[in-house]
Amino acid sequence: MTRSTIIYTYTDEAPALATYSLLPIVRAFAATAGATVETRDISLAGRVLAAFPDRLREDQRVPDALAELRALTSSPEANIIKLPNISASVPQLRAAIAELQGQGYAVPDYPESPADAEERDVRSRYDAVKGSAVNPVLRQGNSDRRVPAPVKNHARAHPHWMGAWTPASKTDVVSMADDDFRHTERSAVVAETGSLRIELVTRGGETHALADEVPVEAGEIVDAAVMRVDALTRFVAAQAARAKEQGVLFSVHLKATMMKVSDPIIFGHVIRALFPRTFGRYGDAIAAAGLDPADGLAAIFDGLASVPGGEQIRASFDEEAAAGPRLAMVDAARGITNLHVPNSVIIDASMPAMIRNSGHMSGPDGEEADTLAVVPDSSYSGVYKVFVDDCRTHGALDPATIGSVPNVGLMAQAAEEYGSHDTTFEIPVAGTVRVLDRTGTPLLEQPVSEGDIFRVCRTTDLAVTNWVQLAVRRARESGDPAVFWLDETRPHDAKLLEKVHAALAHEDTEGLSIEIMEPAAATAHALARMRRGEDTISVTGNVLRDYLTDLFPIMEVGTSAKVLSIVPLLAGGALFETGAGGSAPKHVQQLLEENFLRWDSLGEFLALAVSLALLAEKAGNPRVGVLARTLDKATERLLDEMKSPGRKVGGVDNRGSHFFLALFWAQELAGQTEDLALASTFSGLAKTLADGEQVIVDELLSVQGAPVDLGGYYHPDPGRAAAVMRPSPTLNAALETLGVPGTSG
Repeated sequence: MTRSTIIYTYTDEAPALATYSLLPIVRAFAATAGATVETRDISLAGRVLAAFPDRLREDQRVPDALAELRALTSSPEANIIKLPNISASVPQLRAAIAELQGQGYAVPDYPESPADAEERDVRSRYDAVKGSAVNPVLRQGNSDRRVPAPVKNHARAHPHWMGAWTPASKTDVVSMADDDFRHTERSAVVAETGSLRIELVTRGGETHALADEVPVEAGEIVDAAVMRVDALTRFVAAQAARAKEQGVLFSVHLKATMMKVSDPIIFGHVIRALFPRTFGRYGDAIAAAGLDPADGLAAIFDGLASVPGGEQIRASFDEEAAAGPRLAMVDAARGITNLHVPNSVIIDASMPAMIRNSGHMSGPDGEEADTLAVVPDSSYSGVYKVFVDDCRTHGALDPATIGSVPNVGLMAQAAEEYGSHDTTFEIPVAGTVRVLDRTGTPLLEQPVSEGDIFRVCRTTDLAVTNWVQLAVRRARESGDPAVFWLDETRPHDAKLLEKVHAALAHEDTEGLSIEIMEPAAATAHALARMRRGEDTISVTGNVLRDYLTDLFPIMEVGTSAKVLSIVPLLAGGALFETGAGGSAPKHVQQLLEENFLRWDSLGEFLALAVSLALLAEKAGNPRVGVLARTLDKATERLLDEMKSPGRKVGGVDNRGSHFFLALFWAQELAGQTEDLALASTFSGLAKTLADGEQVIVDELLSVQGAPVDLGGYYHPDPGRAAAVMRPSPTLNAALETLGVPGTSG
């Protein structure tokens, strides 16, 4: 790539479909300033195909775009716009594989229990694809996330709906008080660069390697923690009894996508704990049929249809469900519970939605009700507990008056729990897990029992130093106080605090307000300031970064998709992320049924503006800077004139919002005086789009209401997708007047 190149990622589902409509506009406008916009396919289907070039015909092979981008992050020229992607669970991965096989791609089946070397190789390749395979690879820097001023101002002028809270609400958040990752955590700092060995020493004295060489750097923080499954089972059973006694809904909140090893296992234990008689009586038959509760109730119920005696087993599930607590529902009309699919309820999205909705989730009868939110590991659950208690006491937050809580997140080099996939293990036999340094000296040890979940997490010294520097810079640039959300009683945080204090000593903090608070207290502090209309920078670890940049923006502006997410890369380039909620399966379903896509590309608009600004700076191209500034003005007009996508057929959808962005952007460019030649270039397009507005809107509306066929869900046909997402001949022809034919990439 050149210094005048932006890499725009092709991902999955709604964002990928939106790309077919938006990218031709972006490419046409950028080209007038000598900038190019290239795409790289990091979709789930693209990652699967890239993993098996040896099994595909030459004309079917695709480059490993994720590996290419990983290398690019080490370049100071990196300028990458990353749209949300599927953090694939095993059921999603299997569905994508089946679709690709149906399209003629000879990718292998996913081996649940590899039986030989070939299957182990296949499983290893798929394990590198599933879960959040993309984010840890590209996020080679720490995170700067905030709600941009135009978005915040619009939300204050047009506040979104917030459900009312009452002191009588029974909604609560509950977690384990012992024997979880938080309470078993032990931490150490590595003295020398090298590698670690993780081994299990059984009670009988046998030693089994769990991981032979885990690379580490000098000064790296290493944690070892265990989720003890016996305690987990007792905890879940107790909460189920509590929910039934109190008459509230039972819900479990995990992240089986990002935490792709530990959380699916926890999810499976939750199901076992809620159906003890069924698994006690039929557990062997369920396992023999290859059915795993970690995949959710839906997979079990579907599989029982072909199992001898399956009807009897299903009846046992139904009987226990009827006798237990009422389960929170994902889709009450279709009988889909919180436990049907592991990735249907993802904590960072589900908890804010519940809080915004008066603390309610939907029950089996379709009616909303108070809910017991079960978050097994207590590491960060106190944040949600404080939020719920605050709303119960003080009422719902008011988007018209509240302040903001931007975030500086420790994310670089797969920091903390989100980088633990390769060092998380389900323990096969009781004993002790030891983490040994390169000399064979034990660094950390944990006693374990069969079935326990053991994990090692790491945080590099460089990542921490850069994180502190970014926090200080944001505090100085914004003038807002910054609070490090760290708990000195947690072993990891205690080690981290030593590094934070050392790094702060080398920074100029005169005149800045920088504090350190444990997460629950920091939540209460931020909420109190927020209710007074004051802003507070949250400086957090990786998981809290993820949680808070959904939680607070959803309260502030209604969605985390409107957050400006910048990752200043350690090597000097930048990654611009376009918001959350990328999977958006309901959006795709609506498009397929009604040819209406309600995905809001505002995150893409915001990311593109700062990406163009960086490009202008790096390439010394002021004309690109004009594009960036006018795009921000066009985005503000889009919000003010209410041209964002609606939710129902008959109004502006994603494609309509893209047209209005193009219209407003062209008008802003035609009217600016910084670059008169550029103004002249866009004067004709601005007039053409303005004169043709009604025709273009009519063309976009005329296709709505009828089903469409994309030729695939995970791997749609590019021609069909482009035809569906670019249905206005008038708009398409107008873009051609800039002399740059629009393509879908």
